[in-house]
Amino acid sequence: MSFRLHPGARIGVVALVVADLRRSLDYYTQRIGLEVLGQEGHTASLGVGALELLRLQEQPGAKPAPRRNAGLYHFALLTPSRPALGETLRHLIETRTPLDGASDHGVSEALYLSDPDGHGIEIYRDRPRAEWPFVQGKLGMTLDPLDAEGILAAAENGAWHGMAAGTFIGHIHLHVAQIAAAEAFYTGALGMDLMQRFPGQASFLSAGGYHHHVGVNVWAGVGAPPPPEDAARLLWYELRLPDEASLAALLANLEAQGIATEAHARGVLVRDPAQNAIVLRS
Repeated sequence: MSFRLHPGARIGVVALVVADLRRSLDYYTQRIGLEVLGQEGHTASLGVGALELLRLQEQPGAKPAPRRNAGLYHFALLTPSRPALGETLRHLIETRTPLDGASDHGVSEALYLSDPDGHGIEIYRDRPRAEWPFVQGKLGMTLDPLDAEGILAAAENGAWHGMAAGTFIGHIHLHVAQIAAAEAFYTGALGMDLMQRFPGQASFLSAGGYHHHVGVNVWAGVGAPPPPEDAARLLWYELRLPDEASLAALLANLEAQGIATEAHARGVLVRDPAQNAIVLRS
């Protein structure tokens, strides 16, 4: 029987390189509504309440996030409800924060935007699983127009108090070099389930039947190289396991397959075939 990732696995902190920490903190606090949880030198931690979601590492002079490399496509902030998403949308409109797009995916309703360095951000809410679209027993995420008016109407009246309590990183979407190699790694090495595939373009993978914890695509080009060291980029993201036993099982599977890992201050680091770094921890 092949290894399967624990169904309670989830995405944790996402770490990014930014060119100007003060500029990024202003954007993420004033526009997105995250809180600064700590700052030391050129590094800052942001989140909601006590939950860390984002770690920013300043690299002065870093070029904008490249478009033709592997790395981050977007990280996704999952709000706890449609009213919470509506309050966020209203705030983005009031602050004239540019949006890159908005979509109804059947499983979710989503807003898309980019930070000052060009890092992609999704802010979304999930529909109940009973409402997710399935086609012949397989998940069928869609790309339909967003009901922005309905989302705004769901928002509660009152002052903006930042990103809603209960928000966390719902998923991460990555540029990779090869879809087949990425699928093989995320299903075989990490033990995720393939939830949906757009042949030759993108695949969506998860644990526990979620629509996706990780998306991979080749929209930056087949064979896209890792991002250059002088650019804003994804440093790593966390894959959090619910306990030490499930983490040990995952590490044993990696060892059995001969996949190299390395020590990391926050856990154990492994790289996917496109060299995207994943920190494994409980």
